[in-house]
Amino acid sequence: MSIRTGNHNYYVYILTNINKTVLYIGVTNSVETRTAQHKADALGEKKTFAGKYNCYYLIYTEHFKNIYDAIAREKELKGWTRAKKEVLINSANPTWSFLNKEW
Repeated sequence: MSIRTGNHNYYVYILTNINKTVLYIGVTNSVETRTAQHKADALGEKKTFAGKYNCYYLIYTEHFKNIYDAIAREKELKGWTRAKKEVLINSANPTWSFLNKEW
């Protein structure tokens, strides 16, 4: 069975908590749905890292057409230092505004 890799929409995203002290990086095909899931977990059972640390405030996204490219980028970003991640976020969102409503 082959995996279809046509042009679709995938996003690497970075979330933080209200105090902007924790960063969470993930990949999804629906930013709106995924951030809602993170928020539900944070306000509910706290089963995930994002839930435990109340990370559901969206501060950064990157768009990809290929899932493999998105996953590779997610892994790359997860390997970065906090300082390097902050430079990336600042380049697109210098005030670290919460972008959830834009989705």
